Amino acid sequence: MTDYKDIHGFQIEIRSSNPTNLVNGQVWYNTTNSKLRGATVSSVGAWSTGGTMNSARYALAGAGTQTSALGFGGTLDPPVSALVESYNGSAWTEVGDLNQQRYVLAGAGASNTAALAFGGFIPPRSAETETWNGTAWTEVADLNTARNSLAGDGTNTAAIAFGGASSTGKTEKWNGTSWAETADLNTARYSLAGGGTYTSALAFGGFASPRTAVTESWNDTSWTEVADLNAARDNLMGTGSDNDNALCIGGYTNTEVNLDSTELWNGTSWSEQNNLSIGVRTSGATGTTAAAISFAGVNPSAGKVAVSEEWNVPFIGIREFDLS
Repeated sequence: MTDYKDIHGFQIEIRSSNPTNLVNGQVWYNTTNSKLRGATVSSVGAWSTGGTMNSARYALAGAGTQTSALGFGGTLDPPVSALVESYNGSAWTEVGDLNQQRYVLAGAGASNTAALAFGGFIPPRSAETETWNGTAWTEVADLNTARNSLAGDGTNTAAIAFGGASSTGKTEKWNGTSWAETADLNTARYSLAGGGTYTSALAFGGFASPRTAVTESWNDTSWTEVADLNAARDNLMGTGSDNDNALCIGGYTNTEVNLDSTELWNGTSWSEQNNLSIGVRTSGATGTTAAAISFAGVNPSAGKVAVSEEWNVPFIGIREFDLS
């Protein structure tokens, strides 16, 4: 995760006033009151209503950030969809379709102008990969293993794909040109979620007969099992910046209930957070643990939905440090 020290280094700023655009972890010395100060955020986030998509659907993929997101593919039940929508932080706009319609696919990407779509179900299971440049999709090299209901993280030039149907643990890395097989998950599964980058990722939940709460951490070489989710689930959504920071959203439980619950991973354990306004599964999601978005999906009473919800962990102010 990029933080203040990565951007500005370890030298403490000396300022006569407080910064106007605070960054989590930022530290400075205020010469006006002779105080060492730092910016902190609340540990508790909350969901709020975001823009409504133009087409209600589920089993789609997402990429980007909360204010620059892309939702693509899925199914309108019927048909299978190639539709793509771009989000600017307030509204969704239809943009260029995928070359191949598909659902239960995976996605990666840094923004709504740079994304990767891979795998999915057409039918049959697909290995197709497409890259998005903000205007159009271009077919590129296929996955080595065709699969649907997989998870993925990263960018359109450096991504990771893992898991998928039927119950595989296979993991592949994308270098911007081709996919290469690497170390498998310890628990083969599908309809799982993930968060992070292609060198630092987290895989969680999914269906491994039965639904599972298993979480695994990726260090660019191998997967290691870590602490389980509080609730076993599949068809869930995930976001996050690395294997120390991830958000688990919604899903479907062993009691066949759609979850509205959210769990936060801090690198050691999962903790329950504030709930979504409605229980959903097979939604799209993207963003970070501080600012994420969940969109579309299926709700038991409403059916397929077009709603989106935004997750935010707000700044709670400036903290002063006692140097005495």
